[in-house]
Amino acid sequence: MTADTRPVLITGGAGFIGANLADRLAGDGHAVLVYDALSRPGVERNLAWLRARHGDRIRDVTADIRDVDRLTLAAREAKAVFHLAAQVAVTTSLADPREDFEVNIAGTFNLLEALRGSRTPLVFASTNKVYGDLADMEFESRDGAWLPADAAVRTHGISETRPLDFHTPYGCSKGAADQYVLDYARSFGVPAAVLRMSCIYGQRQMGTEDQGWVAHFLIRALEGRSVTLYGDGRQVRDVLDVRDAVDAYIRAWENIDRVAGRAFNLGGGPDNAVSLRQVIAEIGALLGREVAVDFSDWRAGDQRWFVADTRAAEAALGLQPKRSWREGIAALAQWLAEERGIPLGRSSEPEPRVQAVAT
Repeated sequence: MTADTRPVLITGGAGFIGANLADRLAGDGHAVLVYDALSRPGVERNLAWLRARHGDRIRDVTADIRDVDRLTLAAREAKAVFHLAAQVAVTTSLADPREDFEVNIAGTFNLLEALRGSRTPLVFASTNKVYGDLADMEFESRDGAWLPADAAVRTHGISETRPLDFHTPYGCSKGAADQYVLDYARSFGVPAAVLRMSCIYGQRQMGTEDQGWVAHFLIRALEGRSVTLYGDGRQVRDVLDVRDAVDAYIRAWENIDRVAGRAFNLGGGPDNAVSLRQVIAEIGALLGREVAVDFSDWRAGDQRWFVADTRAAEAALGLQPKRSWREGIAALAQWLAEERGIPLGRSSEPEPRVQAVAT
């Protein structure tokens, strides 16, 4: 049987998750078509890294997903599509909701229309923000972290059966795109699945204050600058190493005939649930000094706690056990330190206005 030499298309393929996914696919012998507008700082370095590692297995198209003609051409030559291109920040969506709408909803619609009538598998990157701010749930503060009062939720996390509740323009746009993907699977037979991601972190993440908070915290600390916590810092997230996220994306593609039309939560789960304060303390331990911290007001749509119930994805996709958050953060700290030429144990002195992290 002749091998399928068509490329795998990754929209947003020069971004953090996209570049890691492209690296894995190219390393497995697939041709990869990276489709990216290259609008985020640092992504050109990711693309150069991919080219250097994989040569002509990596092709790229510098274009926006709002460019219907170029996106359609790219989609129609692909044997599979991973759709990661998006406007990714809640804050940006509040500042410019129209662009957020055009990128996240219209861009996804463009891709779905390009795939309608084909049997090309599609895996879509959604978000836990589709579940809203969880304001209907009761939380209590224990040992410096917010936790659900409901013991079952505390044990397993939020499952896919929770009703969707979009907050902020970002939540609305990603949630609408999520539902469009599922409906194109139902209405038009597009073999598509959705992964609703929690906090993915890892190598090649150039974190900012608005997106990629684990890397952002590490970068600030390595450079001797303070970290700003919005709210009280007791917020809990289930962080997931990008290598485990990439495994899940590939398994979704490999099992698309069984999982088409389904949405799965993808996060670190209860074993990797950690508060922002705990992450700050761990970074301090890695650096051998306390990290400077400032506090500011809560941000719109912020969840006091979110932990994904990942049992459905683990069962359907056959996922392996996840890396521990301490192991993953240590690996990311080492990579960021090497990228910046800062010895991990002798990073810059902190700013003088150090404010200790409460425990």
